[in-house]
Amino acid sequence: MWLKIKNYWLKYWHYFLLVSAAVVFFAGASSFNYFTQSQDFIKWLSPDESANYNFTKLYAQEGRLEFFEKYNLVAGGLIHPRSYKSDLGWLKPVSFLGIILIYGKITSLLTYKVIPYLTPLFAALGIIFFYLLIKEVFGRRYALISALLLAGFPPYLYYSARSMFHNVLFAVLLIISFYLAVMSVKKISWPGADSFVALAGVFSGLAVMTRASELIWLIPVWLIIWLFNLKRAGWLKPLIFLAFFLLTLAPLMQWNKILYQSYWQGGYSEMNRSIANLAAAGADLITVGAVKSDLGKIRDNFFHFGFQPLKAAKMLYYYFARMFYWLFWPAALGLILLLKKIKTWRKRHYAYLTAYFVAAAILVLYYGSWEFHDNPDPKSFTIGNSYARYWLPLYLGALPLAAVFFLKFSNLFKKKILAYGFRAAVILAVWAVSLQFVLAGSDEGLIKSARQLMASRQELSRVAELTESRAVIITRYHDKLFFPERKVIVGLFDDDNMVSLYAALLKYLPVYYYNFTFPEKDMNYLNNKKLAKFNLRIEPVEKVTDSFTLYKLSKTYDHRH
Repeated sequence: MWLKIKNYWLKYWHYFLLVSAAVVFFAGASSFNYFTQSQDFIKWLSPDESANYNFTKLYAQEGRLEFFEKYNLVAGGLIHPRSYKSDLGWLKPVSFLGIILIYGKITSLLTYKVIPYLTPLFAALGIIFFYLLIKEVFGRRYALISALLLAGFPPYLYYSARSMFHNVLFAVLLIISFYLAVMSVKKISWPGADSFVALAGVFSGLAVMTRASELIWLIPVWLIIWLFNLKRAGWLKPLIFLAFFLLTLAPLMQWNKILYQSYWQGGYSEMNRSIANLAAAGADLITVGAVKSDLGKIRDNFFHFGFQPLKAAKMLYYYFARMFYWLFWPAALGLILLLKKIKTWRKRHYAYLTAYFVAAAILVLYYGSWEFHDNPDPKSFTIGNSYARYWLPLYLGALPLAAVFFLKFSNLFKKKILAYGFRAAVILAVWAVSLQFVLAGSDEGLIKSARQLMASRQELSRVAELTESRAVIITRYHDKLFFPERKVIVGLFDDDNMVSLYAALLKYLPVYYYNFTFPEKDMNYLNNKKLAKFNLRIEPVEKVTDSFTLYKLSKTYDHRH
């Protein structure tokens, strides 16, 4: 009996370790939402997360992705939070629909209470599938180290805890798709091969539903994978893959048609313009032949954030070499070690590294050419800025290279116990550094973010007490907090057209303003000049926090009578 248990352990201990890491990861990533949210307070730190949650819940409970706000017909479409758009009064999502459709379908079978925990669950499964994928390319030892590094990697953990962003779900669905594709060509004669390639198409379709913009690098990567497996894959498997890929995209295309009047356009107007311009330039290239001009148009629209290689290199330094130095430098050294053994490479190594560096080049140039400032401080380089999630595939692809370095270095120890001890120490050290970085390493660390959410609970409660249930609150930063309990307008008083709409709205609804507390001179300027032109007046209701005050707008004749 004990001998059987011992043999079983020796054979499968790595799976036990892997599953244990995945379970601990799920518990850790879920704890952020578990401790900051409650049944009467499910709020998010960003407009995108808030919109994704609210539309997921709406889709799960009512099967729709839009709702009507009749007062927008008076307010010129101003009444909506960020990451929403108003279309003749109908409020619709701006973001990619994939996470909403996938999580909404799962939630419809369970309860809306599971929504905050779905990304941690998918991410935990992603650790296991990442191991399975890397095992097929580099072998079991490298795969285990890679998966354990992933379980503690800051952006993967952070954006699993911040669970209504798309990026982790996209990465996991893609990892599963890659693994299934590899299995479909591993043994070309086995009966399940076509089923695996069909499922690979399904999961790739789900990934693209989640982040359609990633097609810019996914298309060349899939092409590279196919070319390296041309003999085994042939023409039939790509056709099966493509058929199931397109079939999976059908619900997305249907909803795009319903919401945005086009099968291939989504809520991002900038992306829609880019696609339209790309198509037009491509057609001109074929029909007219103005090669230089049209190639320039294609480049400008393909890189709709701009094309600035030097800036991209700078961002790569800040958001990879410096921010995640414990991955970047071991990965760079691991690549050097691999290149020294290039004569022993097999086709799968060439395929992996070719696909990885093509994807990395596109991702770095595409997103790195633009400066995103999610943090109000433009000089800050933190995990909360967009690069850390946009470049998640770049980081994940580097993990096996770092594993190569750590394993090769551990082999310098002659005794097995010392080699295993070194590997365990490396994993624990990386986890410790990563956990500290995620929890307290920046202004967006989870500890500070949790405190921010807990404080905002009191803020929402007090503002709700001071305002009517049908009130509109004009705000610059708190739309994600007050909606849907109150109608919100994201605005200030600097635009006369918007102020005139505020005045029109006052005929129908109470209107409030919530922002930084005004100094007395600013209050006098607003009431005597800026708002006076529209017969409006603003008065403080209550100073809710140390920095923010709730004000009420009214018509000036209300004060005279």
